[in-house]
Amino acid sequence: MSWRRVKAVARRHMYVLQRKPQRWFDVVLWPVVDALLFGSIGVYLARQAGPGSQGVAVLLSGILLFHVVFQSEISVATGFMEETWSRNLLNLLVTPLREVEYVAGTVLFGLAKLALGVGVVGTMAFVLFAFNITDIGLALVPIIAVLLVVGWSVGLIVVGLILRVGQGAEILAWGLLAFVLPLSGAFYPVDVMPAGLQYVARVLPTTHVFAAARVVLSGRALPWGQLGWAALGTGVLAVLSVVYVTRMLSAFRARGFISRYT
Repeated sequence: MSWRRVKAVARRHMYVLQRKPQRWFDVVLWPVVDALLFGSIGVYLARQAGPGSQGVAVLLSGILLFHVVFQSEISVATGFMEETWSRNLLNLLVTPLREVEYVAGTVLFGLAKLALGVGVVGTMAFVLFAFNITDIGLALVPIIAVLLVVGWSVGLIVVGLILRVGQGAEILAWGLLAFVLPLSGAFYPVDVMPAGLQYVARVLPTTHVFAAARVVLSGRALPWGQLGWAALGTGVLAVLSVVYVTRMLSAFRARGFISRYT
């Protein structure tokens, strides 16, 4: 793998971000809106529940950690979609650039977007509601690591779907996460959900990550068993996503689907 080509891909995505103001919507505007919305709801719930309520902390930590998934997923998905929108996909296929180098460059750029997006949420939460996510301590490191891999895996699945069925699948870049957020119990324990959905929620690795984060937020030690289940599920998801996008790319080339984007 050529590190020079990886950096070239990251620089190209950075150039697109600089030249297209609408791309800042996911990086800046959504984080500000989410922090304000869920922080205000948390304050209201805390006032209703009385002293000692953790409503603000639970909601803000949930949306902040979910932005780790969102920003990592959306950077991979929209990075690929930019190539289809600009009709640049054919150019990429005939260059020496390898698939793993393209994904690595997109992920590298995604880390920069992640730092910016999550930083905006964290700053807004601290300035407006005096909430500091770093109060969780070192437990935040494995929690964020698992969520990062989940986001990248979902992004690869979206790319595979676009390769297979065309640009109509682009809405899934945002639509899949719209389902993952409530099913993961980002703001509440799974047992408050409808009985049938609880079984679905417990399969998702993100559910166990958010549950572990709430335990740490309450002042207790990180439940490594819970995080272990999350890591195991994330590993399975990552393998399946890589296999899926690889197979879809092979079909994409073999069946000449490039005509969809040129």
